[in-house]
Amino acid sequence: MCLAVPARVIELLEDDRATVSLGGVKVACSLALVEGVTVGDYVIVHVGYALSKLDAEEAERTLALLAETGTGTGTLAPASEDPTSAAA
Repeated sequence: MCLAVPARVIELLEDDRATVSLGGVKVACSLALVEGVTVGDYVIVHVGYALSKLDAEEAERTLALLAETGTGTGTLAPASEDPTSAAA
């Protein structure tokens, strides 16, 4: 089974790429399929590609459900966290 998860954009990179926070782990993904992404936005990431933007409330609800079911971390850069200070 494949799972696309919400991740918070913490840095915009060259060539339509971004660094996102997945459970506190920084990973790079492509933004080629999504327009208008800025630092602090949540995106749905699957196999290295951001598929769509997601509002913070929906992202946090999804992460809480994943944590509840044990299928995710449930804490992917909460909205109260400064996205530019995410730990490596």
